Amino acid sequence: MTATSIRPVAIKIDEDTRNRIKRLADARQRSSHWLMLEAIRQYVEREEKREAFRQDGINAWNEYQKTGLHVSLEEADAWLAQLEAGKDVEPPECHV
Repeated sequence: MTATSIRPVAIKIDEDTRNRIKRLADARQRSSHWLMLEAIRQYVEREEKREAFRQDGINAWNEYQKTGLHVSLEEADAWLAQLEAGKDVEPPECHV
């Protein structure tokens, strides 16, 4: 097992933002460093999920363009209505 390498990184922030971070950190009984690190971690995680969703959409569009397989709005709506009604039903089959 390898140890995670931690390196310091400097960022420049304006005085107002710095003061706001300090006030929040004090209110949370955390350090400003902890608060900024947590904010960065959450941002990166959220953006990675957003990028994965975007890539899934691109891949789905490319697959549709290659195959023409799809489900109509009416088919999807009927399926979702059954799910909403509590029925455990399979999704409709894709077709050209």
